[in-house]
Amino acid sequence: MTGNLEELRGEGWSRLLAKARKTLERSGGALDRSIGLNAPTDGERRLVIGITGQYRPETAQRLTVALADLDAALRRRHASGLRDTLEALGGPLRDRPAERDREGRRRETAVAAAAGSVLAAESWYRAWLSALRSDGSITRLVRRDDEFQLDQAVRILEFLQARDPGNPVPLPVLAERITGDTKALLAGGPLATLVLRALAMRSELDCVPRDRAGQRALWEASGAIADDLASQVLVLNLRCAGDDMVSGWLNDAAGSGVPFRVTLQQAALVSAPAADDIYVCENPAVLRVAAAELGAGGAALVCTEGVPSAACHAVLGKATARGARLHWRADFDWAGLRIVGAAMTRHAARPWRMTARDYRDALGAGESTPLTGPETGSPWDPRLATLMAQHGRAVMEERLIATLITDLKA
Repeated sequence: MTGNLEELRGEGWSRLLAKARKTLERSGGALDRSIGLNAPTDGERRLVIGITGQYRPETAQRLTVALADLDAALRRRHASGLRDTLEALGGPLRDRPAERDREGRRRETAVAAAAGSVLAAESWYRAWLSALRSDGSITRLVRRDDEFQLDQAVRILEFLQARDPGNPVPLPVLAERITGDTKALLAGGPLATLVLRALAMRSELDCVPRDRAGQRALWEASGAIADDLASQVLVLNLRCAGDDMVSGWLNDAAGSGVPFRVTLQQAALVSAPAADDIYVCENPAVLRVAAAELGAGGAALVCTEGVPSAACHAVLGKATARGARLHWRADFDWAGLRIVGAAMTRHAARPWRMTARDYRDALGAGESTPLTGPETGSPWDPRLATLMAQHGRAVMEERLIATLITDLKA
């Protein structure tokens, strides 16, 4: 056979044998199929005539050859069947049906293991696993021999679900604990992507945030810290009773009515805020106006700038442990209702200007946008969520700035 390889790689044979290889691999080696050549060359036409014994005119635009005829012709001319010839030319043939069966078994094994998690009782977890199956994510993991990452993602989710979010774990520590590799949860990596998809579903987000800041916030909301310096909270007039360096910075800023950013690292060092009442808003525009109009004479104000960060929770956790009362508000949208509801559960916060009447006043005061995302309730005032659903409009808290500043001044 070796002496005939060059002939079989030449013009006439090459395309015919390439088609034969693909067909055999797709069928698992069955010879009961045919292959076709479109726009055949003259050399291919004459070769097919020799194989089949049937004349094909020069005008023929497609030639068809049965694999059994090709196998027989090769045995006659080269004393080697089609399969042996193809393997001599290009290496072993793949058995794609068998590969699909093995792939399917591995995929179902991985899914079954994930479905056995204690988290399977959670609707968000089941939705996540179903999405990974339906969009081919698990199949791609299997094809890369990476299905172990699904198991790692499940164990990370189990760990975060059981952990107190008030005691966040650094991502490198979490990665090393579960995978043995401190870099396994680097942003953009396959494991981080798997986990973030689940955390987004748990947080009722439409999708994983594309920007790094949004992803950090999602990690933090779930009890993991990507960077204790990147996690920050914006405050105004937040005085502290301690004599540590960070408390001194906060007191100096409050004495001048200047906004101050506290990192998670600093929050671990600062003493508890001294204010009995602390107001919490979502949008920095509110804090900016309060600083400009009230200065040091306004109430203690914390701005979450969206979903509260780990630094925010750390500062406010110290405040409530000392006995401070939190007055919390957010935008009039579904995310805002979830933020306030979570604050009531976690910090025993009191809703601040977050009633159905406040929404109605804000709606009539100016600009609104369409409500998007999954609906949620407002247990502190059920009429609020009902009214928002009826109107289908979201109102940012900037519409209430005049009222909020009056509250902060009083």
